[in-house]
Amino acid sequence: MQPHSTPQTILQNVFGYQQFRQGQQEVIEATLAGKDTLVIMTTGGGKSLCYQVPSLCLEGITLVISPLISLMKDQVDQLLTNGIEAGYLNSSQTLEEQRVIEQKALSGQLKLLYLSPEKVMTQGFYHFISHCKISFIAVDEAHCVSQWGHDFRPEYTLLGNLRNTFPNIPLMALTATADPTTRADILLHLRLNEPHTYLGSFDRPNIRYTVQEKFKPMEQLAKFIAGQKGKSGIVYCNSRKKVEEITEKLSARNISVMGYHAGMSVQQRETVQNAFQRDNIQVVVATVAFGMGINKSNVRFVVHFDLPRSIESYYQETGRAGRDDLPSQAVMFYDPADYAWLQKMLLEEPESEQRDIKQHKLQAVGAFAESQTCRRLVLLNYFGESRREPCKNCDICLDPPRKYDGLIDAQKVMSVIYRTGQTFGMHHVIAVLRGLNHQKIRQYGHDQLSVYGIGKEQSQDYWVSVIRQLIHLGLIKQNIVNNSALQLTEEARPVLRSEVKLELATPRLTFSASAYSQKQASIRYDKDLFARLRFLRKQIADKENIPPYVVFNDATLEEMAQFTPTTKVEMLDINGVGERKLERFGDAFMNLIQSHLAARR
Repeated sequence: MQPHSTPQTILQNVFGYQQFRQGQQEVIEATLAGKDTLVIMTTGGGKSLCYQVPSLCLEGITLVISPLISLMKDQVDQLLTNGIEAGYLNSSQTLEEQRVIEQKALSGQLKLLYLSPEKVMTQGFYHFISHCKISFIAVDEAHCVSQWGHDFRPEYTLLGNLRNTFPNIPLMALTATADPTTRADILLHLRLNEPHTYLGSFDRPNIRYTVQEKFKPMEQLAKFIAGQKGKSGIVYCNSRKKVEEITEKLSARNISVMGYHAGMSVQQRETVQNAFQRDNIQVVVATVAFGMGINKSNVRFVVHFDLPRSIESYYQETGRAGRDDLPSQAVMFYDPADYAWLQKMLLEEPESEQRDIKQHKLQAVGAFAESQTCRRLVLLNYFGESRREPCKNCDICLDPPRKYDGLIDAQKVMSVIYRTGQTFGMHHVIAVLRGLNHQKIRQYGHDQLSVYGIGKEQSQDYWVSVIRQLIHLGLIKQNIVNNSALQLTEEARPVLRSEVKLELATPRLTFSASAYSQKQASIRYDKDLFARLRFLRKQIADKENIPPYVVFNDATLEEMAQFTPTTKVEMLDINGVGERKLERFGDAFMNLIQSHLAARR
């Protein structure tokens, strides 16, 4: 195919659209002007056209780097259908199939060549590609470059090396999910040079977000699907076993359903994907392995049977509904026990910065599930899109909780955050609010502040609810780079000065993952672990020639046996553990707890 004259002509003649969607034209024009671009656009917002259209305006080949093999095949098939010469190179092909594609690229037949990041990193690739005429490079799912992103892939960080090989070729980075920290990482690692940035809205107004507390989850799910009257949908859950169980139970209720998970053969997975894309089945029950690269536009509902591990995952998975902009539903069934289980699994991983990031993201999605603020506001403010007006299309807006004048509570929280230097996390801020006698508070002199104890009449869970609402409203942010420290945003100023009214939802204290964890712990602690901790304490005390209670008292050991802290941050949350004791004794106790947890598995 010969390059066409203008983007508009290509849009109409090749792709059959009369006009560009918001943002597409400006991104395409920036690329044609030779500029690097960063494109943040929702799932279904038309990212692919941002690089496919300019590829047909330019001489040579456009390289498209994507981690999604199923998406490569799907897009290449669609491009070939549109009469555009395209191909892909990835691990699913035989060497002979790869040679055929490489030959087409070398002879100038291809306009777009899709590649996996692993393929790009091979020496053979650089030798081959240096003989091709490359017009520009697009990196899809660019959030994978950032360790702060929800799907970090180390090989993506090496893609910046493409700059060495192609220093004067425009590079485009695209993603649907990137918070401000992740966006900064994309610019850094891909070495984008003064890029034109298009930051579209993260809002998908056609999707209704609902969270239902689990009580009889299978009954709830079956009833919901029956109410969809044959419309297409996806049900996500967190394990292969659960996929198989739910598929079997839905099938027994005469629902047209198939399961999908990574343990199935490639052929089995393709059969399910094809049946779903072709509307031969109504529902796919799947792990997160399903859906990447699914271009099916008429998915009317996405159900999360289990809590996802991050807001990004949730947003991306719910985004597979309603790609045609028609009304669709995103339903999450939530049980605080699911959160507690995911948290426990996470804490069994080796301590690392990556684990801390995962923990921050899990806490954010737990807060979303328990939110009393408009669901859409929670999502949009998480991604840095500041909004205050509720959406009128989520369960909170349609069935609102009781409201109260929250100005004084907000000012109390903000004052503590400000007075303590905006460098501490939620637990410390609440401890100062409630006037607790923690060693960490005394160490920093926070018991001497005028704000110390100004919220002592309310419980821990009450203040957790208030702070989460302030985060969801964009008045406070959690700095993921700085141990999830609470910090005030510009929007907090008029609240602190009493220049605006602020309604908050009356804190709901019966639906809390943290409260659930604490309640479970107060009912029982691990007696066996407690005995081992006491024995260790005695050994240390004898060696140090001090009384055992000087190491840690029994109440502290009971808390350790309840909450099983395995990181320094968690250990400092235990009453009776200060910086100094942590330094002297912490490692021994954390090692014992870790080995105890490992032995129980």
